[in-house]
Amino acid sequence: MSRYTGPRWKLSRRLGISLSGTGKELARRPYAPGDHGPNSRRKISEYGMQLREKQKLRLMYGLNERQFRNLFVRAGKIKEGKHGVNFMILLERRLDNVVYRLGLATTRPQARQLVSHGHVTVDGKRVDIASYEVEPGQVIGLRERSQNLDIVNAAIEATVAHPAYTAFDADAKTGSLVRLPERDELEPDIDEALVVEYYNQIL
Repeated sequence: MSRYTGPRWKLSRRLGISLSGTGKELARRPYAPGDHGPNSRRKISEYGMQLREKQKLRLMYGLNERQFRNLFVRAGKIKEGKHGVNFMILLERRLDNVVYRLGLATTRPQARQLVSHGHVTVDGKRVDIASYEVEPGQVIGLRERSQNLDIVNAAIEATVAHPAYTAFDADAKTGSLVRLPERDELEPDIDEALVVEYYNQIL
C-alpha cells in the first residue's frame, strides 16, 4: 500500500486528530467532514476503534502500511517495556521525525522532504533515508550548503519549545536525542493498546 497523498486536513477531521501537529485542521471545524459531520452519531465497533487508532498513528508519522507493520513486529521483539510504547518510541526515533522534533521543519512531511533531498546530516555525514533510526547522542544537523534554507529558518523561528528528550543549538542548527522518550512525553491522543489489539488479531 502506498503512502497517503490525499487531503490531510479532511482526513484529520475524520480521525479527530491533527496529523500535521499544528492543530489548524481542527481549530475551525472540530468535527468530521461531510453534510452530517457535526451531528454524526454513528456507533463504531470495537474493531473500528482499533482500526481508527492504528490509522491515526500511521498517518501521523506518514508511513505506508508495510513499513508500519514491520516496525510494529520489530517492537514486539524488544524484551523490556510494553509493546505499544516500544513501538511509539521506534516511530519517534525515525530521522524525519527527529528533524521535525528539533524544529528544523514545521511538519513531518516537510522534515521527510529535507531528509530525502539530502539536506540533513547525522554525525557530520549526509543521510537521505527518512527511516534511519537515530541513536541517543547522535548529532543531527544540516549540510553546509543547506544552512540558510528559508524553510529551515522559518521553522526555527516558529518553534516555541523542544521536547525534554531532545537538545537543540539554534546558532549551530544542530541537535540530538538526549535520551529515549517516556510514554507521557509522546502523543497523548493515541491509545497504543488499541493498535496492539488490532495487530494481534491480524498477525
